[in-house]
Amino acid sequence: MAMQITPDLQENIKNFEELFSDCEDIKKRRIKVGKHLDRECYIAYIEVAISNVDWKDSAVGKFLEKLRMLPETELVDYVRENVYDVSDAKPFETIEDAAQGMLTGDALFFLEGYNKALKIPDKGYPGRGVYETESEKVIRGSNEGFSESIKLNTALIRKRLRSPHVKVKESFVGRRTNTNVDLVYMKDLIYPGILEEIERRLGEFEIDGTLDSGIIEQLTEKRKYSPFPQFQTTQRPDRAAMAILEGRIVLLSDNSPVALILPTTYNSFIQTSDDYYSRWEIASFTRVLRYAASFLAMVLPGLYLAMTNFHTQILPTALLLSLAASRQGVPFPAMVEVFIMEIAFELLREAGVRLPGANGNTIGIVGGLIIGQAAVDANIVSPIVVIVVALTALCSFAVPNEEFATAFRILKFMFIFLCGSLGFFGFLIGLLAVLIHLSHLESFGIPYLTPFVGADLNGYTDERDTFLRLPLDFLKKRPLYTREDARIRLKLGQEEKRKGEGK
Repeated sequence: MAMQITPDLQENIKNFEELFSDCEDIKKRRIKVGKHLDRECYIAYIEVAISNVDWKDSAVGKFLEKLRMLPETELVDYVRENVYDVSDAKPFETIEDAAQGMLTGDALFFLEGYNKALKIPDKGYPGRGVYETESEKVIRGSNEGFSESIKLNTALIRKRLRSPHVKVKESFVGRRTNTNVDLVYMKDLIYPGILEEIERRLGEFEIDGTLDSGIIEQLTEKRKYSPFPQFQTTQRPDRAAMAILEGRIVLLSDNSPVALILPTTYNSFIQTSDDYYSRWEIASFTRVLRYAASFLAMVLPGLYLAMTNFHTQILPTALLLSLAASRQGVPFPAMVEVFIMEIAFELLREAGVRLPGANGNTIGIVGGLIIGQAAVDANIVSPIVVIVVALTALCSFAVPNEEFATAFRILKFMFIFLCGSLGFFGFLIGLLAVLIHLSHLESFGIPYLTPFVGADLNGYTDERDTFLRLPLDFLKKRPLYTREDARIRLKLGQEEKRKGEGK
């Protein structure tokens, strides 16, 4: 049962200190206020969350300074009537609610004779500022990245979308962590029902704690056994803002620099921010490269095995003889040879991620060269296999989204087995299985293969931003995510003029 806050300050202090017993990081201070210092108040805060160096310049210090100038008879009325004069101050009626307010990094204020606790914000928990994002690098555009502070991340989106239609809906996830989760969206653009659906999914589970948005992603996605992510992730505020302008919803989790974007499609994972900042020719060229890379990252080793083991007749004679000469002395079958090199490169990739800074880059480059060359010199693998595996790794690196690229890295081993066992027939079986799976996959009601399927639902305009990104003049309508009556996003002056003359 919740403990109500009463006008009796001593009782409130007793209940609060019982709740936070053996918590040395929680600082508690009894302070006298009023013109004659006859009224007692109680301040509680987390040690590093309040400005201890210069108390008078903090929000708490200035509030107390004001109270010391008032007569004792006016203190309670002043606090009750002017509670919102302090920025983001909030009153609580129970000890438990007040404790949760303090644990967000703010100070708690109790006053003798006042039956509520007041939350007074200050500098909050320590955290990183705005740094350059380490992933999703772009050639042109902003380099700002999300931080671990949800309030800062929300502000970075607000900085780009200065509209009152941008809404931020807050909730708390995690029974013990009470992690702030914000849903950021454009009220007049989101499709009816999507917001309610994500709120329903967030309410379907109860967990001890959510320390990163990845936990929320796994608990709320519908097809849990699919290798393809049903949420798009980003660390870039401009990418999140762009998604909101398309009528999608961005989910931000406190303590996580990774935002979730929903709904999403295959095409969304291939797009990058600078696709829309650069001219359409270069954007289209790089988009085609990424589509080809996503396909080859999945099938290239398998196709090599199918051609060399089963369908040698499709290879030129000179190339076939070169491949046969390179494999002389190799003791393993071709499929085992490919498996060995793929596992070695996956280990190098994982080691490069886990090692700090420059060491990670060094182990990736030097380790790949040394292991590849040593394996060839020892006749464990053939040179062509090293080339195929290296090209496959390059293709996976060209996919902009890391989680999306991981799906192709996993499926790559399925194609190695199928093509190494059944040849081109196995390749077709694997490709058909992937296409069937993708055709059944959806993200919050939107087919995963949109706009390659259902293009007629938006007048075939979404196809202008797939393999090729046509000039911006052609991209007048928002994608299918947006509600039907709000899909026009670009109006050209000449068109408006012609319409006016027609009337």
